[in-house]
Amino acid sequence: MTQLQFKGENGRDEFQREAVAAKVISLLTSTVEISPMVIDGDWGTGKTEFCHKLINKFKAEHDNYQVVYVDAFQADHADAPLMTILAEVLKLLPEGEQRQGLIQKALPVARYGLKTLLKAGAGHILRQDADDVADGLEEQLKDAANKAIDAAVETALKDHEKAKESLMALQTTLADIAADSPIVLFVDELDRCRPDFAVQMLEVIKHTFDVAGVQFVFVTNATQLKAAINHSYGQGVDAQRYLDKFLKFSFALPEVLPLQGRDKVLASTKHFTTLIGQSEVVDKSGLNQERDGGFKFVKSLIEVSSLSLRETETFVRHLEIYHTLIGSSNGVESQVHYPYRMLRLAAVYLHCFYPTVARAVSRKNVDVNQFAACFGINDVRQLVNEAPQQRSALQVIAMMVIWDCNRASSLFAQTDDQELNPWVNRFHDDWSGYRATYWEVPDEGGCVEIVTDALGHLSFNANL
Repeated sequence: MTQLQFKGENGRDEFQREAVAAKVISLLTSTVEISPMVIDGDWGTGKTEFCHKLINKFKAEHDNYQVVYVDAFQADHADAPLMTILAEVLKLLPEGEQRQGLIQKALPVARYGLKTLLKAGAGHILRQDADDVADGLEEQLKDAANKAIDAAVETALKDHEKAKESLMALQTTLADIAADSPIVLFVDELDRCRPDFAVQMLEVIKHTFDVAGVQFVFVTNATQLKAAINHSYGQGVDAQRYLDKFLKFSFALPEVLPLQGRDKVLASTKHFTTLIGQSEVVDKSGLNQERDGGFKFVKSLIEVSSLSLRETETFVRHLEIYHTLIGSSNGVESQVHYPYRMLRLAAVYLHCFYPTVARAVSRKNVDVNQFAACFGINDVRQLVNEAPQQRSALQVIAMMVIWDCNRASSLFAQTDDQELNPWVNRFHDDWSGYRATYWEVPDEGGCVEIVTDALGHLSFNANL
C-alpha cells in the first residue's frame, strides 16, 4: 500500500485531517464498543486517501495492532464476502499451525454458505423445469417428492447445527488470534459494489466477525449504502433502521477548514489553489492567489456547486485543457481583461459540469432557470427585479449571459425611458473605468459570444 502521509513535502496537512485520524485511532484503541464504524462521505471527497493515511499513522503509532485494508469493489466479482475478509486475515498470519488452524475452521463455514447458494439455485432451476413436466408424470413424482422434502429438511437441520458449531469454532480461533494483537479491518469502496454484494458484506461481518479483538471501519457513502439496502429488500424497508442494527458510530470528513480567527474555507477551495500552484500549464494564471479576482470567481463557483475534491481536480484539468488548446494569451491568465477572464472561466465550468446547458448556450437557446441554477441562482425573476448593486460578480456574469440570450424576453422588459436593464448598467459600471487602460468591456451581445467561443475550443468546434 502507498505510504501516504498527512504532511506532504511542504510539511503541511493540507486538509487538516490528521487530527481527525488521531481521534479515530483513539476510539479504535479504547474500550468503547465502536465497531463497526463508518467514515461517511460523497464520492470524490477524499475518503480513500484519508483511509490510507489513517492506516499508515495507525501502524506507526500502534505496532501491536494488525491493521488491514480491504477494497470491497475489487472483490465484488468473486461474490464471496466471507472469503474476501478471511483471505485478508490469513495474510496477517505466517505459515504454521495457527494459519492452518484458521483455514480448517473457516472451510466448513465457507462450504455451508456455498452449499446454501447452490441449493437455492438448484431449487430455482427445478421450479422452472416443473412447469414443463407432464401432468401424469407429476402425479407419479408426488410421493417421491414428499420423501425428498422430508429428507431435505432433516439434512438442512443437521447442516445448520454443524454450521453453527463451525461458526463458533471459527469465532473462537479469530478471538485467539486477536487476543494479543487486535485486528482492525478498513473496508473501502462498499458503495461502488453491487447492492446484493454490499448487503451480504454487511451481514457477513455482523454475523461472522462479531468477535472480541476484531473491529471494522467502513469507508463508504452511507446514502448509497442505504440505496443498496432498499434495492435488495424493497423500498418499504427503513434502510436507516436496518443500518442502525449493524453500525455503532458514523462521522463525515470535514468539508470546511478553519483559517486564522473565525475565517473558514472549503476543503475543495484549498485543494483548487494547491492544484493550480502545482500545474505547469496554469500556474501563472493567478488563480491560486486569494486577492485575485479570478480566484474569487472560481471560489464562488466551487461554493454554489459544492464541488468535491475529485470534481475540483476535474475542473482544474479542464482549465489545463483549455489553456493547452488556445494558449494563455487568450485564456484565463491574470493579465487577460477581467470580464473576458470570468466569462471564460464560466464557460470551462459549464463544459465540465453542465454539458447540456453548455450546448444550449452555444445555440443561444437557453432555458433561463436551468442556466441560472448552474450558478446557484434559484429565482431569476426576483433577481431581475432587485437592484444588482450588492450582487456578486458570479451573479452579474450569469445574468449578463442570460440577458444576451433572452433580451427579447419579458423577463428583461425595459423601463419607460428606455434605459438599459440595470444588470447591464451594473456590468458596465464595474469595468468601464478600465477602458482608459488595457481593459475592455464586451459590447452588448458580447458576453455570450465570449462564452460560446471558449465552449467551441473545448468542443473542438472553434473556427481556428
